[in-house]
Amino acid sequence: MAVGQSAAFVQDASIAHEDLGGGIRRKILGYGPDLMIVKVWFEQGAVGEVHAHRHSQSSYVESGKFEVYIDGEKQILEAGDCFYIAPHLDHGAVCIEPGVLIDTFSPTREDFLGEEG
Repeated sequence: MAVGQSAAFVQDASIAHEDLGGGIRRKILGYGPDLMIVKVWFEQGAVGEVHAHRHSQSSYVESGKFEVYIDGEKQILEAGDCFYIAPHLDHGAVCIEPGVLIDTFSPTREDFLGEEG
């Protein structure tokens, strides 16, 4: 199934949060077939379980503090820091202080849109 795209201009107030449970919420912002940006809120102690996917991912720590795990390595990252995850690498995060991650994916995460991929 081909991935569509978001509107050219995306206003935060027009998008509802998606509650993922476990103290994690997200908003899917701009996307097209090859790129997606997602804003993810974490409560203290929330866990982004270790997983892997075929997409490249780069994430910016907008606020808070996170212990980030990528391919057997862990680091503590805070506001202003960034991390990159190559396709198919195991990764996850634990929120140490409440915060927000800005995740970018290439190609778009079809599963976030309810499409196969």
